[in-house]
Amino acid sequence: MIKHIVLALTLICSAAFAADTKPSTASVQELLKVTETHKLLDSVTAQIDGMMKNMMAQATQGQAPTPAQTKAFESMQNKMAGLMKEELSWEKYEPMFIKIYNESFTQEEIDNIIAFYRTPGGQALVKKMPVVMQRTMQLVQQQMGPMMQKFQAIAQECQAEVQAAAAAPIAPQPTPTK
Repeated sequence: MIKHIVLALTLICSAAFAADTKPSTASVQELLKVTETHKLLDSVTAQIDGMMKNMMAQATQGQAPTPAQTKAFESMQNKMAGLMKEELSWEKYEPMFIKIYNESFTQEEIDNIIAFYRTPGGQALVKKMPVVMQRTMQLVQQQMGPMMQKFQAIAQECQAEVQAAAAAPIAPQPTPTK
């Protein structure tokens, strides 16, 4: 009887310990592969590139850029694209993702997540998430435009107040009496 209790406790403790084990690097890499995480990083790079193009269009304020401006913009864009490609490379980010997933999930959780992403629903999520993220970024940018204009108005109002305060004569402070 005692042997059965000890055996049962050993199995329960082993199961509890197994549930808390850190995932293997191979299983995290499999999850990152099945979720196509590297493509998400690529889409972020593409979005940043699009934002840079918008910034360049805003810099010319709707006017056609001169050939010299076009050359300067293209040079800047090429340098920034090269920098993004280098700095946002999967080779740089994969170890970070592995570390984060390893610290955040158990082996059992990783196994369950992999199983989900191998389902048709999981694969649909993987395939459609970049479009969802891109559309979300577009809508957020649209929302940010009016807010940024309001921020600028507040900053201009503050600047006017600061300038007015600087131009006003300073009133003498009363001296404390003893």
